[in-house]
Amino acid sequence: MLRFLTSGESHGPALSCIVEGLPAGLPISIEQINHDLLRRQTGYGAGARMKIERDTVQITGGIVNGVTIGAPIGMLVENLDWKNWKDKTTPPQTIPRPGHADLAGATKYDLQDLRMVGERASARETTMRVAAGSLARQLLSQFNIVVGSYVTEIGGEAAELTDIPYIERFARAEESDVRVYDEASAEKIRKRIFAIMQQKETGGGVIETVALNLPVGLGSHVHWDRKLDGRLAQAIMSIHSVKGVEIGNAFENARKLGTQAQDEIFIRDGKLMRDTNRAGGLEGGLTNGEPLVLRAAFKPIATTLTPTHSIDVTTREAAMMIYQRSDLVHIPRACVITEAMVCLVLADAMLEKFGGDSLREMQAHFNAWNPQLPKVD
Repeated sequence: MLRFLTSGESHGPALSCIVEGLPAGLPISIEQINHDLLRRQTGYGAGARMKIERDTVQITGGIVNGVTIGAPIGMLVENLDWKNWKDKTTPPQTIPRPGHADLAGATKYDLQDLRMVGERASARETTMRVAAGSLARQLLSQFNIVVGSYVTEIGGEAAELTDIPYIERFARAEESDVRVYDEASAEKIRKRIFAIMQQKETGGGVIETVALNLPVGLGSHVHWDRKLDGRLAQAIMSIHSVKGVEIGNAFENARKLGTQAQDEIFIRDGKLMRDTNRAGGLEGGLTNGEPLVLRAAFKPIATTLTPTHSIDVTTREAAMMIYQRSDLVHIPRACVITEAMVCLVLADAMLEKFGGDSLREMQAHFNAWNPQLPKVD
């Protein structure tokens, strides 16, 4: 019901996207979109390009006087770096970067210049995912649903995850240049990032993304492609350099016995309660009312200052990879991207369950919904 399509290249004149499926009557804050775009550009370990770009969104359709009208929403972000490249003639890139899409992409699309692959495969594309995700976030906020994230590990240095409320975790992470909510851990991770940079290396890491106040029953257990955990995993896996997704304590649970891995259900004071959330808020492809917890494992960026072995596709001879400007550690910046993709999937699931052509209709459906425990005669 909610879908989006992005367009544009890393060094082209602009990036754009179309978002379709948002209900009419949804107030949209351009300032909120620009705030999320700024979050994507800040963080310790970011590359030199972030000193050039200052992303701001232009609305090209679907929003009038700050409110959605039910039509597809068009958004555009100009690439300020384009003026530095538009009149340059650059030789074809013929040495594929190991770990990038260069070789496979050029083979698939029969491209002679590998740069044409990197221009689209670049994580610069996530600018528009963040813009689209900000629209979805603003829909979710109408139902008191909050999505936030924080870094749990970079370059093998893990943060101490102290047990504090999620809202406080989000707020503390937002104040940190490495998006780690425990300051002692943040300092250790800063030192690890600095060491990685001094080694002319890149570093990967893990981000935990959490959604709060979700109603029970988003998703479905009846079809494989409607299961919410599958939809979320695909969305997160589509982010550049993500190579693994965990929901709840998935890998820890895999090493436990069955009775140790579940979240037991109790009734206390007439309310359903759980003392644990090992499942990460999802059971059988459906939300169960607990916080939704996902972790994304990002590999290190493949473009390193230290060259790696490759070949020249023209000469078919051995060659060393040529460095191209990029982040050295991208994990702090990637938090807002994981949030964006989670927001988009959750907004789609909300529209699927409570949908209407207008926000007022959707809110009426949501307010009228009164889930009860199933009764057996």
